[in-house]
Amino acid sequence: MTRKASIARKTKETQIELELNLDGDGVSQISTGVGFLDHMLDLFAKHGKFDLKVEAQGDLHIDQHHTVEDIGICLGQVFGEALGNKQGIRRYGFFVLPMEETLVDTAVDLSGRAFWVFNVNFPTEKIGDFDTELVYDFWQSASSNLPCNLHVNLRYGRNSHHISEAVFKGLARAFRMAVEQDHRETGIPSTKGVL
Repeated sequence: MTRKASIARKTKETQIELELNLDGDGVSQISTGVGFLDHMLDLFAKHGKFDLKVEAQGDLHIDQHHTVEDIGICLGQVFGEALGNKQGIRRYGFFVLPMEETLVDTAVDLSGRAFWVFNVNFPTEKIGDFDTELVYDFWQSASSNLPCNLHVNLRYGRNSHHISEAVFKGLARAFRMAVEQDHRETGIPSTKGVL
C-alpha cells in the first residue's frame, strides 16, 4: 500500500502545494519563502524519513504568519490522507531529543482527535527574522488538521534556534514511530475499531 498524499491549497493569503510520502527516504524539496521554516521542514523530513515537497507563496510583505500557519494546515491534512484508515500502524510515538544544551520531550497519538500541548518558552522573540511564536502556530495547525494528540515539553534550553530544532526533530522521530507498520497489529490499533 502506498502511503502518499498531496494537496494544493489556495487562499487570498497563500498558495501552497505539498506532497508527502510516509515511507520515503527523508528527501525534501522545500521552498516556502520563509528561510527558517525551510530549514525546519528539511530537518523534519530527514529525521522522520518522510519524502516531503513544499512549494509555497504567501503574503510575506505583511508577515510570515499566514504562510507558516497554512503550511501547517496542509501538512496535517496530507498526513491524515496518507494514513488512510490507519490499519496496522503503531499509532503512538514519542522521542526525547537532546540538541546541545536543550532537551525536548515529544509525543504523538494518531487518535483522530485533536489535542495540542506546547510547554515551550523561547528565550528570544525572533530567530533571525522568524517569530518564535510561529513554531507554536505551525504545530497547532498541523495537529488540529490531522487531527492528533500532540504534546511537546521543553525540559531546558538556552538557545532559541536549538529549541526549535529540537522540537522539529523530536516530532519527526515521534511521527516516524507512530506511522510505522506494526507487524503484530493486523487491524486498527484501537478497541473502538476505528481511529
